[in-house]
Amino acid sequence: MPLYFDRTLDDGSRLLVWDIVETEDDLMNLTSLPSEEMEDLSLTKNVSRRKEKLAVRALLDIAFVEKVYLSHHDNGRPYLVNNIIEISISHTSRFAALLVSDEESVGVDIEDLNRNFSVVERKALSDKEILDLSSKNRNLHLGIYWSAKESVFKRMSQTDVNFAEQIEIKKFTPKDSGVIDAKFCSKDNKTTNLEVYYEIFEEHVITWISGKC
Repeated sequence: MPLYFDRTLDDGSRLLVWDIVETEDDLMNLTSLPSEEMEDLSLTKNVSRRKEKLAVRALLDIAFVEKVYLSHHDNGRPYLVNNIIEISISHTSRFAALLVSDEESVGVDIEDLNRNFSVVERKALSDKEILDLSSKNRNLHLGIYWSAKESVFKRMSQTDVNFAEQIEIKKFTPKDSGVIDAKFCSKDNKTTNLEVYYEIFEEHVITWISGKC
């Protein structure tokens, strides 16, 4: 069973990552899908997307002793129908990630660093953030910026967010792992300061926000 890692973080949150190496049939045999998820899976045409959803279910089955039922708010944020524990989910064609917290809203994102992130530069970064980009490792730097902003977006759980204007990532130098200071400004000008953790592995970056702000 390719559970890539299962970590309990310093604040008690739990971060799990699944390496999606199985066939779709193998994943189906590893999990027991609730009827709603089975229906959603049947409507998903892309095989890779189906495997990603099955890998998320495999992680949920590991993280919770009792069967939990997954649904989504109108803004896309996942939640558990029968459990008050907070969750956040992300996946690529290679990995699925699940972040679980007993108390706080959380955010996790995982990105394939082989992707070309130049298309998100103007969409998601402010002029200052663009100036801070590394010329040598520009795509890596952009990937971490994008993933960090995705984690902030998921943590704050608001709609119609302007990534360039409302989510600020403080200047940082890309490393194998680290902590980035971030700030979210709501439309009513309320500011929330956050710490975004990140780690590079297997040509992917994972970012997460857990615990109290």
